[in-house]
Amino acid sequence: MKENILAIDAGTQSIRALVFTPQGKTLGTAQIIYGQPYFASQKGWAEQNPEYFWNALSQVCKKLWNDHQVNKDSIAGITITSQRGTVINLDKNSRPLRPAIVWMDQRRATQLPPLGPLWSSLIWISGAKPIVDYIQAEAEINWIWQNQPDVWKNTAHYLFLSGYLSYRLTGEFNDSQGCQVGYIPLDYKKKDWLKESHWKWRAIQTKPGTLPALIPPGELLGQISKDASEETGIPQGLPLIAGASDKAAELIGSGCLHPSQACI
Repeated sequence: MKENILAIDAGTQSIRALVFTPQGKTLGTAQIIYGQPYFASQKGWAEQNPEYFWNALSQVCKKLWNDHQVNKDSIAGITITSQRGTVINLDKNSRPLRPAIVWMDQRRATQLPPLGPLWSSLIWISGAKPIVDYIQAEAEINWIWQNQPDVWKNTAHYLFLSGYLSYRLTGEFNDSQGCQVGYIPLDYKKKDWLKESHWKWRAIQTKPGTLPALIPPGELLGQISKDASEETGIPQGLPLIAGASDKAAELIGSGCLHPSQACI
């Protein structure tokens, strides 16, 4: 009977595969410790090849199957949680243009994208300029726009790690609303991308159309593709369900479910 859930946790130090019953009982687990969580070609940088994360996901799933802890035929669906803020640039053929910039990377843009006279004046009058300057300097895509213009120009898909792994599993450029934590033009109230007229599209040099479709947690991101099934051993056609980032999932798991509650 297909009723169990396979959860993939792609963290900073390791990746895990866990299978749960509908009642929350753990049936099997597997873990792969990253041999190199990131590399730094310059002081303060933290990067990793996107394929490294995908290979680790494939390996941890195969480890789970090889340990004979879980019957694949009992799995009804899959979900992913991952480290936040790690960004990946893909070209029009869905190939990485550069290493992923990992969330702990400390580089900053020094040339800030112009907002135009109207928005600059309004932001100055409102007293928000220091905040906007900080956001612009921290945004990884602004550093790429400044220092690697060819990468920026050829970026067809700009994804967080969660969106990249979702793409590798399904072939669809979808990501969960619950994984959008970083410097992107997101409307946090509507849980969707801001209108193209919003100033954040100028402040953060992310091009409209390069970001994934956002799916509410608990809804369908896509089905496991034939290629993904061959590489991971996950049965083809199983549904990939939108989850949330690691800390968001941790928050819910700790019982913090109401706006009046906090988790430290």
